[in-house]
Amino acid sequence: MNDLQSTERFSNRVEDYVRYRPDYPHALLQWLQSEHGVTPRWLVADIGAGTGISSKMFLDADYHVIAVEPNAAMRSAAEQWLGRDENFRALDGRADATGLAAHSVDLISVAQAFHWFDEEATRHEFHRILRPHGLAAIYWNSRRLTSTPFLEGYEALLQRYGTDYTSVAERYADEPRMRQWFGDGYRGTASFEHRQLLDFDSLQGRLMSSSYAPAAGHPMHEPMLAALRELFDACAEHGKVSFDYDTRVYVGYPG
Repeated sequence: MNDLQSTERFSNRVEDYVRYRPDYPHALLQWLQSEHGVTPRWLVADIGAGTGISSKMFLDADYHVIAVEPNAAMRSAAEQWLGRDENFRALDGRADATGLAAHSVDLISVAQAFHWFDEEATRHEFHRILRPHGLAAIYWNSRRLTSTPFLEGYEALLQRYGTDYTSVAERYADEPRMRQWFGDGYRGTASFEHRQLLDFDSLQGRLMSSSYAPAAGHPMHEPMLAALRELFDACAEHGKVSFDYDTRVYVGYPG
């Protein structure tokens, strides 16, 4: 996928992204603190910060955060949402060219964005901007594809209607690949359960926040929403469905 596509493909989905994408479990930050010595004294660079969902996790725990995001619409959304917090600032930059000074940050946070990066160039840039004691935490919410009729039906819906779903979805790295990427600086991994309880409007917004969901005007848009309605009606309990994730995090010093 070329550079323009990867940095701009969410521009027309920012409102849905802000409202309906999941946050991250508090247990993730607790693990970074208890197992890896991360504290609010550490300056966080949130790379590929998008609309600021991951940045807010750190801001709520009293960290100072620099959100680095190349997509102007998403960066603007983050500034509108979080800009009143004096511990937050946003920067136009990329994973392989952050614009940050050498050895200037203590923790690099990458949430949900690593699979868009040039891995080799990013590793060199992360090594450049981290202080010697610093760490990179790379994490994402991985949607469960099975275990409930709703999750299985949702996956089938994406397979049928998604525009480029098979080439984009769930392209997340596994532990051997992340060990290789970190090299000798690899420190460990953990996984946490997470979920959203969604009514139909929220489920539709969650679907439309995905870059592979056909937008209004596309011939598959209305059939996809009709199928989503049918799936929701078949699976909802007390007016909601459970959108379940495993949140996986990898930590280390990219050498």
